[in-house]
Amino acid sequence: MAEVIVITPVKNSLDTTLDTARAIAESTVRVRHIIFNDFSTEETKAGLEQNEAGIGYELIHLEEHTDHPSPNYKLVLQMAQKMANEAGLPLLVIESDVVVKPETIADLLSFQNSTPKSGLVGSVTVDEKGVVNFPYLKFKGVKESVIDTSRSLSFCCTLFGTDFLKAFDFMGLDEAKDWYDTFISKKSIELGYKNHVLMNAPVWHRPHASRPWKQLKYSNPLKYYFLKFWKGMDKI
Repeated sequence: MAEVIVITPVKNSLDTTLDTARAIAESTVRVRHIIFNDFSTEETKAGLEQNEAGIGYELIHLEEHTDHPSPNYKLVLQMAQKMANEAGLPLLVIESDVVVKPETIADLLSFQNSTPKSGLVGSVTVDEKGVVNFPYLKFKGVKESVIDTSRSLSFCCTLFGTDFLKAFDFMGLDEAKDWYDTFISKKSIELGYKNHVLMNAPVWHRPHASRPWKQLKYSNPLKYYFLKFWKGMDKI
């Protein structure tokens, strides 16, 4: 019996996605892992299908549920919330550029189960050397093992509590946005829940590996901001 539903939205980046899936499969707790394929290339789609049984995840092709072009993060969250609420389980987002440790999911669940009014619990992200990296650079100098924060959590590796999932219906998410990390983080606080970041449960994050165009933020910022503001990409 699964203790948590884990979802991974995917847009290409097959190699990192399979790294993510293999790490989740090695978790010390039983999970139901669902990969949402968001209109990836045929090559990525075939690779995900070929590895589904061997690694042990479920695969949903969003092209079978919508004709809305990628990104479809809103639909993914809505479908996943429905699954989690029907099963009475918490929901964990682990993105396709993140690699968890075998104990990571157990640590997140244990903390949330022992913390009253827990809304969102995130794992701090680190690079291959274990140094805190994007998007949690704001917490780089923190010495505490756990942060109680009103600041926005990233959904790189974030657990949604069952009570919060019942309290806020994702069907009301703004159609005009692409990503909902900031909005849902604030909504959790607004509804009286607490958000935490576990500094003692780090996950390896390869920033933007799942959305390579965003690397332009560092290599060609003018082009990045052109795409972001003039083309309307990456709306948060």
